[in-house]
Amino acid sequence: MLLFVATTINYLDRQVLSLTWDEFIKPEFHWNEDHYGTITSIFSIVYAIAMLFAGRFVDWMGTKKGFLWAIGVWSVGACLHALCGVITERYVGLHSAAELMQATGDTAVIISTISMYAFIVARIVLAVGEAGNFPAAIKVTAEYFPKKDRAYATSIFNAGASVGALLAPLSIPLLAKAFGWEMSFIIIGALGFLWMGFWVFMYKRPEEHPQVNKEELAYILSDRDLETEEEKAISAVQDKKISFLDCFKYKQTWAFAFGKFMTDGVWWFFLFWTPSYLNTQFGIKTSEGLGVALIFTLY
Repeated sequence: MLLFVATTINYLDRQVLSLTWDEFIKPEFHWNEDHYGTITSIFSIVYAIAMLFAGRFVDWMGTKKGFLWAIGVWSVGACLHALCGVITERYVGLHSAAELMQATGDTAVIISTISMYAFIVARIVLAVGEAGNFPAAIKVTAEYFPKKDRAYATSIFNAGASVGALLAPLSIPLLAKAFGWEMSFIIIGALGFLWMGFWVFMYKRPEEHPQVNKEELAYILSDRDLETEEEKAISAVQDKKISFLDCFKYKQTWAFAFGKFMTDGVWWFFLFWTPSYLNTQFGIKTSEGLGVALIFTLY
């Protein structure tokens, strides 16, 4: 359940910007699609690169600390978005969102540029932290489930991505409309810190967990007990660290990478651009009932 909730929060945090920028942020900072596209592109690139190191980081830190660091960093990154307006105001010498919106000429250009850079920094922090979610969740699954149950367990926590995508349009635009776009980042970002409290007190390795009885522990470790000598030898080889380039010697790596390449571009395009498309092309705002219903249905 904790893994499912973490993955749900992961997708909620990354969607706050896509559901607020066109209606709430764009007028304040004089953005156009180029500014937003640059921000999301850099987020995607950093996220992809960070994924290459996230697994090793979790292995090094251990599952408990590694997951804490991951969600802690991305929650900080989510909340940092709320400071972008303050940073921009201080830089250009203005004092409110209203003054930012009324700016013209060179001042408006400076506002759009500085605010974009501020959001890029916050987005980079978010991407680095979020990259640790899936490697950590998969490692926890391997610790708590025998091989025959891991695919099913993975499907449960991975469903959090779709649930997070569906919850986002039902909650984030309404929060932004009621409390301002800054508070929507802070409220959604704070969910990660709340999760960390549960993780600290509830997670222990199965061998150390007081609520895991002998029968459950035996079931979790059943695969290891039933391994033949040949399988143990293979497992020993697989447990050794391999270099990054060695990963490309496995056909499974190429199969998984190709599958993700074919699907993620479409999925992320929907997440990042659907709200803006509905508003720009049809005047349907994300904070209105019709906008919420359409985005929910498409997702």
